[in-house]
Amino acid sequence: MGLVQAVVGAVGGMLADQWKDFFTVPDGLPPTAALFAAVPHGTNAGRGSNTKGSANIITNGSKIVVPEGYGLLLFQDGKITGFAAEPGGYEWRSDDINSQSIFAGDGIVSPLIKQSWERFKFGGQPGSQQAAFFVSLKELPDNRFGTQSEIYWDDGFLGTQVGAVTRGSYTLKIADPILFVKNFVPATYLQPGQVFDFTDLDNAAAAQLFNEVVGSLAPAFSLYTNDPAKGNRITKLQQDSVGFAKSLSDAVENAYQWKSDRGLVIAKTAIVSIEYDANTRELLKTVQRADALAGARGNSNLQASVAAGMQAAGENGGAAGMMGIGMASGMMGGLGSLQQPVAPAAPAAEDPSPS
Repeated sequence: MGLVQAVVGAVGGMLADQWKDFFTVPDGLPPTAALFAAVPHGTNAGRGSNTKGSANIITNGSKIVVPEGYGLLLFQDGKITGFAAEPGGYEWRSDDINSQSIFAGDGIVSPLIKQSWERFKFGGQPGSQQAAFFVSLKELPDNRFGTQSEIYWDDGFLGTQVGAVTRGSYTLKIADPILFVKNFVPATYLQPGQVFDFTDLDNAAAAQLFNEVVGSLAPAFSLYTNDPAKGNRITKLQQDSVGFAKSLSDAVENAYQWKSDRGLVIAKTAIVSIEYDANTRELLKTVQRADALAGARGNSNLQASVAAGMQAAGENGGAAGMMGIGMASGMMGGLGSLQQPVAPAAPAAEDPSPS
């Protein structure tokens, strides 16, 4: 019985695989999907008889449609054999005997006799594996990060170490699909019906990326705030999604080689919140006050403070009040030494009329 079943399976599968296939993107795909197998459309509007072909064989002459924003990866027996980054329709061609078809101009002997004999030796199934996968070339959003405790970095503006709890999100981009598949995607996702999604909570590979991003936040903040082009201001970070994304991407690359080893880059970031620790908040208050009272504004504030002190001393009765007034009078002559440097005014034009 086993021999008869093998013969029937070999001949039946071989005849089913003679039909050309039409491959495209699967239905119901999540918008954050990064890698997934192309699926054949055996029927369309109730028409079509190509429903029993082998799942791991693509017939010569089959057409694969690549949508905008996606690339096409071709596999033969587990090895990447081709990549197409341009959208459009492509035709599959292979020298493998299992792909040969009487409808693709491959003759009759090889597609029918040789193919059925080769399949018979494998118990009726094809002795090869061919697959087509789509890889997203778009920005993949909704990759979130957050810290449970404070992270610390050297702040170029404050001139000391600061700490904060932060959270936000970033978009990923697959810069090199071949590196991404070869060095990072687990083999379980290189199967029909599987979808590699960075936002999938059950995706252990994506969870590893999350941990590496959190571990790179402190170096990224340090890179950003110590960049003179950014004005050394951490306050610009929440308004500069592209600038901080570069700092974060550089920090991740330095520590984990995302781009060079995995073909991944961080395209944009969105900082939702930065909650500084108590020491940093106190330091920021002091720095903000110093900034607000710099220059001419600081001189006016200083003179007003001295004048208020003189008035309070003069309102006291007795010798203490008189002593306060005398001290204040002495201070009036020294107010010039208390002033902050202010930019000199432009010299006035001379009056040409005679005195």
